[in-house]
Amino acid sequence: MLEKINTPKDVKKLSIAQLQELAEDVRKRIIQVTAETGGHVAPSLGATDIAIAILKMFDPLEDRIVWDVGHQSYAYKILTERNEKFETLRQFNGLSGFNNIFESKYDAYGVGHASTSISAALGITVAKEIKGEKGRAIAIIGDGALTGGMSFEALNHAGHLQKDMIVILNDNNFSISKNVGALQSYLTNMLVSRPYNATKNLIYDFVQHLPHRIRRRVILSARALEENMINSLAPNIIFEDLGFKYLGPIDGHDIPRMIRIFHKIKTNLTGPIFVHIVTQKGKGYEHAEDDAARFHGLGPYEIKTGKSKKKKGETYSKVFGNTLCKIAAKNKNIVAITAAMTDGTGLADFAKKFPDNFFDVAIAEQHAVSFAGGLAVQGIKPFVAIYSTFLQRAYDQVIHDIALQKLPIVFCLDRAGLVGDDGATHHGVFDLSYLNLIPGLLILIPTNAEELSAMLEFAAEYKEGPIVIRYPRGCAKYLDKPIQSIEIGKGEVVHEGKDVAIIGVGKAMEDAEFIYQDLKTKLPEVNPYLFNPRFLKPLDTNFLDDLKSKVHTVITIEDNALIGGFGATIKSHFSNSDVKVYSFGIPDKFIEHGTVDQLKDMIGITPEKITKEIISILK
Repeated sequence: MLEKINTPKDVKKLSIAQLQELAEDVRKRIIQVTAETGGHVAPSLGATDIAIAILKMFDPLEDRIVWDVGHQSYAYKILTERNEKFETLRQFNGLSGFNNIFESKYDAYGVGHASTSISAALGITVAKEIKGEKGRAIAIIGDGALTGGMSFEALNHAGHLQKDMIVILNDNNFSISKNVGALQSYLTNMLVSRPYNATKNLIYDFVQHLPHRIRRRVILSARALEENMINSLAPNIIFEDLGFKYLGPIDGHDIPRMIRIFHKIKTNLTGPIFVHIVTQKGKGYEHAEDDAARFHGLGPYEIKTGKSKKKKGETYSKVFGNTLCKIAAKNKNIVAITAAMTDGTGLADFAKKFPDNFFDVAIAEQHAVSFAGGLAVQGIKPFVAIYSTFLQRAYDQVIHDIALQKLPIVFCLDRAGLVGDDGATHHGVFDLSYLNLIPGLLILIPTNAEELSAMLEFAAEYKEGPIVIRYPRGCAKYLDKPIQSIEIGKGEVVHEGKDVAIIGVGKAMEDAEFIYQDLKTKLPEVNPYLFNPRFLKPLDTNFLDDLKSKVHTVITIEDNALIGGFGATIKSHFSNSDVKVYSFGIPDKFIEHGTVDQLKDMIGITPEKITKEIISILK
């Protein structure tokens, strides 16, 4: 059936039976491709039927469709003229793992972070009205993203404006980390409420005992009655009070029923509509159904067993989690906070061992930071674990609520630097730039597992203000020897030298070590310093000032943006000297998806290319 779909218009021509067959084909396609490329498997399998029902009833070029985050939209990609390219998903120069306005005319809005869809859809709706264009905007948001404060801001505004837009809640009761909070309990209680289930069973039993010759007509009437009864019995007050017409809960794998609901909306309803659809994450693939958390986002896997193809070593996230457990065992005032990333940030064991000291605040980074501030003023020591790219969402809170008050909070920034196949929305390449300017903030950058553990131990005892520790995605490098101590603003001279100094920041220290050896081989007369700064803020000014009389060239290598990054800070330090500083890092552009090695090669910061450039500079 999938072979018959060339454009979304072809979906509209299919019968119900054909649509259901199409759903099976699309799921098989998702599984076959992601087994090779990796990706967000479970969310997209769960949302496949929704995508098909929407394309059956709406025109994606007229009724603009905004997928929140975008990791549930693989079926939509396949059915909107991207099936032939789907093998390139998350590959270099291939399809993005999220929605991208530069990739397809069917992608109404670029996404990647959570809770943005309703705001964008409302903006599109208002713009259509101003320009006199036909069609509505449709926001499809997951239960996890709905917990984000931005979603409620948008719902409130949409309810006030009373524009013709649709919000579809894809409720699988299983976001990246288990949803928490009053809203999720509210939605869950709705699904298991006695009135809802009693009504459903009553209608089902009644239909089964009807004579066969009139069963079809009564089944249609009974379904309509069921839908009306559900809507009257379900506790939908919160959405009604926000100004939305609430419909649901609806089985998100019942394509005929969703089509009927969407038809009613198109023909009978105006104003903002909230459609509550219940799905199973990983639907149609038993391994994803059984382990939806792991199949939320993973690398290549074996279809038959569901096991990952690549064996992973211990990650920096795991090192962080293990070390924090050791620290918390000695200090009852240690608290860990995350924003719907318990597993991703390595805090799963901490949550089990110290449940009273662990808080998953859902997708609410701003709240996470200020909540930590409240804990800190009462003498608690919070460790806030957030991906580098997501801390951007709480920038004002970091400055105003934490740094200004000199609160001793530890921000543990996971996924710093290039992260690879998740692309531009997830690369953590701006944190050094946007954090460096904040007064009173310590910024530490480990180059290996032992340093990360030592820095966490140091941070647990530091009481003078906030600390940031940023570390990369992937396997941790081990030295198999402990770090003796971490001193504020003091780095490590790995190799003494003369004339030239190479400074590698964090993960980039591995490249710096390669470059150091490569230079010594290719230019035997050069014997450079190799320096691990450990701190971006404060800098090791004693070492740097000493270099002014010993070297003529300094090379910095980092996985952060060059503008405002470590290299820019070093250039500023040497600005009144004769020392020349050359910096290698992320250029002034958004970096696409691909393997980290491919991306580094594209922007010219592989160790081989850097070595070649340095040789040219020195000659």
